[in-house]
Amino acid sequence: MKLVSFLVKLRSETVSVELKNGTTAHGTVTGVDHSMNIHLKGVTLDVRGRNPVKLQALSVRGSTVRYVILPDSLALDALLVDDGLRPRRTTNPDRPAAGRIGKGRGRGRGRGRGRSRR
Repeated sequence: MKLVSFLVKLRSETVSVELKNGTTAHGTVTGVDHSMNIHLKGVTLDVRGRNPVKLQALSVRGSTVRYVILPDSLALDALLVDDGLRPRRTTNPDRPAAGRIGKGRGRGRGRGRGRSRR
């Protein structure tokens, strides 16, 4: 199971997110997208060397996350169950690949509008 798909299942859980710059955000997860961006509500933001700040909502860029600290009461067994792999779509061998339609004959020219030469 990928980390992002695990984090997506943490919706409505209260977590602490530590960032690479030492800042800690403690709040309730409202969503996680595929870039691991974490959206929190009811956040207490602890910036290193400053007083904590309370925010209604905060979005954390996924590349800045160092840790996601989970609550002790969280049932990890239920969250770590893999939902299964999605079956891959198979292509019809009689149809040409979608990437080749209208691309010409591989000579660097597309179909274009057509030019009249005078």
